[in-house]
Amino acid sequence: MPLQMNEDMQALHQDIVRRNAGEREFQQAVAEVLGSLGPVLSKHPEFRDNRALERLIEPERQIIFRVPWQDDSGRVHINRGFRVESNSALGPYKGGLRFHPSVNLSVIKFLGFEQVFKNALTGMPLGGGKGGSDFDPKGRSDGEVMRFCQSFMTELYRHLGEYTDVPAGDIGVGQREIGYLFGQYKRITNRYESGVLTGKGLDWGGALVRREATGYGLAYFVQEMLRARNDSLDGKTCIVSGSGNVAIYTIEKIHALGGRVVACSDSRGVLHDDTGIDVTAVKQIKEVGRGPLDRYMLLTGRGRHVPGGSIWDAPCHVALPCATQNELNGSDAETLVRHGCVVVAEGANMPATPEAIRVFQEQGTAFAPGKAANAGGVATSALEMQQNASRDAWTFEYTEQRLAEIMRGIHERCHDTAAEYGTPGNYVNGANIAGFIKVARAMVALGVI
Repeated sequence: MPLQMNEDMQALHQDIVRRNAGEREFQQAVAEVLGSLGPVLSKHPEFRDNRALERLIEPERQIIFRVPWQDDSGRVHINRGFRVESNSALGPYKGGLRFHPSVNLSVIKFLGFEQVFKNALTGMPLGGGKGGSDFDPKGRSDGEVMRFCQSFMTELYRHLGEYTDVPAGDIGVGQREIGYLFGQYKRITNRYESGVLTGKGLDWGGALVRREATGYGLAYFVQEMLRARNDSLDGKTCIVSGSGNVAIYTIEKIHALGGRVVACSDSRGVLHDDTGIDVTAVKQIKEVGRGPLDRYMLLTGRGRHVPGGSIWDAPCHVALPCATQNELNGSDAETLVRHGCVVVAEGANMPATPEAIRVFQEQGTAFAPGKAANAGGVATSALEMQQNASRDAWTFEYTEQRLAEIMRGIHERCHDTAAEYGTPGNYVNGANIAGFIKVARAMVALGVI
């Protein structure tokens, strides 16, 4: 069961809602954390006296700017850019850039807040931040995407630096976009500061395993969750929502670890393949052709596609939401539990609603929040930063080994902390408490700044 907010936390939550009116995603992310931290402030009065929690909730800096750009026909467009630098007590701000029409200040603030905890859990010296724009790269030419990225970086560059703020990719921002962004940063600053962006191409400072990292890390975390229950992935039926980068490499690694993914999805519907999703075919569709999943049957001669269907109706042992926030609600959670689901782990950021989390915890289904389960991406970004700083390049095998070790460490911190605070098996409490304690100790040590 989740810990409940005490009176002090309820009062703080009311103040957060008042000060951040209309920012539903940010309010939801903060409320989840507040539900875990009452006992921590009782045990550590120095955190309360220094108001570490209140300072952590309020971002250190919020940057909003105009992004004008021209399309191929010469028409001028105006988008809005964001960078929320949430907390730098542990190191430079670190977190991705998201280009998607749904991006607004609330979304970026919630992502940045979550990133602080996620980065702390990795054990790496990283602060947390997030950024992006309501620009939609889908359907745009390379030239249009380049011009947008150049305009975006023309404002953002002044806030970045390898010891200040280091963005990466997120939804809508892949290696192409990172290339254009880095090129403009280099052009403006006259510095080849490769550590200022991660997710770069392998020919110009990128790291092996970065593309696969979030999905691989999620699979490793699930493996540890099952091991803690004296179980394994062998023979487990799994479902993965989404079919983007995180979903694809989650499927790939789940199969390698002995599980079988039988369903994935995109904006048009759900793909089912009881023999196991052919990840090579999905890569061909999504990474090469950028097309819809309903082409899968033509490529493989098997499976079925359900337009507009719900992936959560598919019976499974393990469910991995990897698409977007609040995609899995309370009713979906009840369906999953009824069909025998024993483990749910978030590959996306906050894809499960509070009602869904409550169902899982009440029914004994192990549930891991994204701030723990999908930390593999930022962990490997930190490994890319290490390689850039040392002018080195590691092998795929060595980098993946480091990733697996980091994910095991995150699981251990969450699992042990949950038990220490009286809620064994509750990964939400474990992740929130472990992440907060690490950041709060640094904040107290650095003084009131």
